Amino acid sequence: MTPLTYALLAANLAMFVLETQLGNTFLTPLVLWPLGAGFHLWQPLTSAFLHGNVAHLATNMFALWMFGRPVERALGSGRFLALYSASLATAAATQLLVTSLLPDKVPTLGASGAVFGVLAAFAVLYPNRKVMLLFPPIPMPARVFVFLYALLELFAGVTGTMPGIAHFAHLGGLVGGVALLRYWRRRDQDRAALPRDGGWR
Repeated sequence: MTPLTYALLAANLAMFVLETQLGNTFLTPLVLWPLGAGFHLWQPLTSAFLHGNVAHLATNMFALWMFGRPVERALGSGRFLALYSASLATAAATQLLVTSLLPDKVPTLGASGAVFGVLAAFAVLYPNRKVMLLFPPIPMPARVFVFLYALLELFAGVTGTMPGIAHFAHLGGLVGGVALLRYWRRRDQDRAALPRDGGWR
């Protein structure tokens, strides 16, 4: 029932195997470089299937597996792909904007931005479903969890207390996922309000 979620998991795992086998020669042209420092148009896509280490990969894939399946079931595979892609695009655009303002030109990689869009969609679709934190093990409604997580990302990004993480890219992916989901909801509501002979196509 959720073929796209498993296809994304498989693609990320396959790319990680290639990373470990081919090294920096393979990685360098595929990660997301800042504008003017090695950026190419394909990098927003390719960088989202690359990960820095096993922990990075495992965290993102666990979140994708946990939240992607119910979101794909709710939206269908076509809309889930659009949601994932939109979140990926807004995350990459946000990261490019942020890195253009920084003196250090370092690349970015990882599926976190797209996964944050999926996480946000889960909170919109299932706002009261309980999510259990790992540290500390406290259950809370999905909408509260995502709101607090977003605040943490914003705080860490502004203060620089957790360096080496693309906090603003995460927030960009979250905004992209929510924006697209709300657009669909408004459009579907407008369609439902039309009379049956209204000529909607």
